[in-house]
Amino acid sequence: METVEFVEAMTTGSQGCGTRLAQQLFRETFKYEAEGVWSSPGRVNVIGEHTDYNAGLCLPIALPHRTFLALRARQDDKVRLVSSFAPEQIELAELHGLQAGGVQGWAAYPVGVAWALRKAGFEQVGGFDAAFVSCVPVGSGLSSSAAMTCSTALALDDVYQLGYGSTDEGRLTLIDAAIRSENEMAGASTGGLDQSASMRCQSGHAIELDCKPGLSALQSVKQVPFDLLVHGLELLVLDTQAPHQLNDGQYAARRKSCEDAAATLGVDNLRVVADEVASASDSQQALDEVLGKLSDPTQRKRVRHVITEIARVGQFIDAFGVGDIDRAGQLLDASHDSLRDDYEVTVPELDIAVDVARLQGAYGARMTGGGFGGSIIALVKKGQSQLVAQEVAREFDRLGFRCPRALAAVASSSAEREV
Repeated sequence: METVEFVEAMTTGSQGCGTRLAQQLFRETFKYEAEGVWSSPGRVNVIGEHTDYNAGLCLPIALPHRTFLALRARQDDKVRLVSSFAPEQIELAELHGLQAGGVQGWAAYPVGVAWALRKAGFEQVGGFDAAFVSCVPVGSGLSSSAAMTCSTALALDDVYQLGYGSTDEGRLTLIDAAIRSENEMAGASTGGLDQSASMRCQSGHAIELDCKPGLSALQSVKQVPFDLLVHGLELLVLDTQAPHQLNDGQYAARRKSCEDAAATLGVDNLRVVADEVASASDSQQALDEVLGKLSDPTQRKRVRHVITEIARVGQFIDAFGVGDIDRAGQLLDASHDSLRDDYEVTVPELDIAVDVARLQGAYGARMTGGGFGGSIIALVKKGQSQLVAQEVAREFDRLGFRCPRALAAVASSSAEREV
């Protein structure tokens, strides 16, 4: 049986290995120097899954694992891209006349950001050469795509002097471009949680992200202290290495089901009914009444998950804030069970990894991300991550699954310029 690999984060700053590797790849590929290096983190969502596009609440943290981007603006509309995952292959695109869906493969994500900024009225945004180096595990449900689009958005904002990257409120414009890139150019449905975490998180904090439409930057994000060491805890992130796909229609189907249910209920989004249920004197009765208005059994399950998951975000913040780790863990467990049974986005690898983590003494464990593969998180005592991960690997080996890989999640900082 293989030993579980723990993925280490690349160091940051002007002399950090992520910066140097991105500069080197750029130089070797394009034969001249980059204008600068920018980086943006992956994220892990502590709780609040599939709530963002329902105008709900989420609780992500930024990971120390980042995508580094060396970039220089061009004088034309051509885009040339290279990645450390395939350094011998240069991806080419042309911004002039580009339409949604006009770029295929991974290049759609960064090219789509430039396209989205131009569509938003920033006609000064032109072509660029860029080299990407990343330690965010790809296909793991940890938002490697958002790390790419957000680093690109911040870099283009900088080199084309748009002036939005220096403030939290301004970054909402860049987040919109990153979201539009994923949705319209890459064809991957996303509700904004990933990009907001990558652009707005602070070190040592989770963000309570409120996705209700019309909120200001100040209203939409609340920084929540998330110091695990104070409580003698670790947050294990375990990538099951089950294939993780968001552009195969399953994610979009869940989203449409929620939108259709909201229309049936006569509300703009499911957050409206979630707030009504939460404020009722008997929330269970109120939830039952809402579900009773839906004739489609699948819609009933989807809506039940969304309403209860939105409530769990606030409950988790309250429990963790007062050091009630048992209660916090129970909420993580309830979140996973709801995602498995009502939202139906788990796969055997996710369920088994969660079950083993719980058997090994985790306070709570759940899948994280969009589902259909990807990662789980487990809230464990400090020093237990390696043991839990290895026991999951042992069970995976017995079942013929791929060996998982893991990382230690520490609440880290958002996208920034490195040099």
